[in-house]
Amino acid sequence: MKEIFSYVRPYKWTAIFALCLMLLELFVELVQPLIMAKIIDDGVRAQNHGMIMQWGAVLLGLSFVAFMAGIINSYFSSHTAQSFSYDLRNAMFDKIQSFTLATYQKFSTASLITRLTNDVTQVQTVLFMSLRIMLRAPLAVIGSIVMAFFVNAKLALFLVIGAPIIFLFLIFMVAKGVSYFGRVQKRVDRLNRVLQENLQAIRLVKAYLRGTYESTRFDEVASRLKFDTVKALRIMEYIMPVLLFIMNMSLLAVIWFGTKQIAAGTTPLGDIVAIVNYAMRMTGSFSMFAFIIIFYARAKASAERMAEVLSTENEVEDTSFSEEISHDMRYGELTFEHVSFTYPGGESPVLSDVNFQVKSGEKLAIMGATGAGKSTLLQLIPRFYEVTAGRILVEGRDVQQWDLQDLREVIGYVPQQSLLFTGSIADNVRWGDEHAEMDAVLQATMQAQIHASVEDFPNGYATKVGQKGVNLSGGQKQRLSIARALLRRGHILMLDDSTSALDVKTEQALWEALSEEHATMLVVTQKIRTAKGADRILLIDAGKVVAYGTHEELLQTSTLYKKIAISQQEVEE
Repeated sequence: MKEIFSYVRPYKWTAIFALCLMLLELFVELVQPLIMAKIIDDGVRAQNHGMIMQWGAVLLGLSFVAFMAGIINSYFSSHTAQSFSYDLRNAMFDKIQSFTLATYQKFSTASLITRLTNDVTQVQTVLFMSLRIMLRAPLAVIGSIVMAFFVNAKLALFLVIGAPIIFLFLIFMVAKGVSYFGRVQKRVDRLNRVLQENLQAIRLVKAYLRGTYESTRFDEVASRLKFDTVKALRIMEYIMPVLLFIMNMSLLAVIWFGTKQIAAGTTPLGDIVAIVNYAMRMTGSFSMFAFIIIFYARAKASAERMAEVLSTENEVEDTSFSEEISHDMRYGELTFEHVSFTYPGGESPVLSDVNFQVKSGEKLAIMGATGAGKSTLLQLIPRFYEVTAGRILVEGRDVQQWDLQDLREVIGYVPQQSLLFTGSIADNVRWGDEHAEMDAVLQATMQAQIHASVEDFPNGYATKVGQKGVNLSGGQKQRLSIARALLRRGHILMLDDSTSALDVKTEQALWEALSEEHATMLVVTQKIRTAKGADRILLIDAGKVVAYGTHEELLQTSTLYKKIAISQQEVEE
């Protein structure tokens, strides 16, 4: 909780002002019973109408002051809570952006979404209610006890006799609440995960008529969330009856002994009314404790989940080197030296002792069966993951000695799954270079063979792309992803099976256009036809390099490569 609420510091003065206004409201609330006692003893019983009018006016004036303090307090409390949640949510999002892929995989996407939305809202609500009413309840109890002792110490003792029991009971219930509501938040994570999977695969669900199955799966997860939530709330429901029972017993004792003191003439009627009034205020405050503990327990569970994200350290810290090195002599050159890699938490290596070199401006085709390690190999170059053994050199320099931002700026990357973002087509292409002029965007789309298709859209480059490119075909999404990478004008261009949805004619035109590109190219492909146009071919099997050379050389030296070529009818058996 301490780490999370440190984000309140920039707004401490507005928070302090809100607390002062809340204390002013509380002061009026605690003074009112004394004024009422004064009106009863010196006004009503003495038949002094002037006294009644005078102190009645004071009572009305104080009530108006409390009313105005409450309105202003709400404004500043809301400002503080909203600003706090804004900063906290941005800090968490920035932290997630800094994660390495290995660190990111420690959390599910649905869990991160819940932490950025629901968990932040829980803590924000508690902060607002603390500044507005939550702190008022315990302070009202303490203030009522102090004022009751000021009025009549003997009767006030009955109000505090159950205080130790109440205190221990509340500590126990808070601990229980944090445990139960932490479990509830995890259920919310699971619900969001199922919902996310269903919405992302809605076409597949409809195509395979799995709507009923998905509804059953969702119902099961929702039922578990309902069960845990009901269980947590049921436990919290014990708070109010216990508190009210103890307080009502205390109130009965006050009335019983107070009546005897009035009969004996030792205590004025106004004092008894004041004590009873304070007891009623304490009872009202205690009745709020159930809600306070529920909100606090949920907020504490949420705060612990958010603190877990904020305190998570990356698997490998980013390296930054200020030295300037000229790479002109080895522009785009890439070398793998005995590189091995095992995923964090994995047991078997995905890549083992990989060695090869790609010279400046060359095109390397990477082939292999599904799961051979082709995509993993590409992801090691921009340091999405760190190598387990060996080293990777980019332009003669170990990637671990590069500044991470500088390294990724010289690489254009097209992932296996084409990802587009909500926005215009031009905006999606400008992901490669957000400051690029329209002429550069047009040049990139022409090279990627997508310009003509974009021009056919009613709004051209201003056409809005639906979520994840839902209104575009697979081939259009692939070519836009390639255009985005080309706009970056990196020294190394990596295409991870990025032409699988293109027809033969379009793909051929694409490779002809890319041949003019002054960049080293790494192309993951399953097509011998594509690999034939590369300067070298790297054949991977089970994470190991089993063949490396030109198309003609591999036909002569690699049985596996020849089988692949024969299966694709690129050579006669």
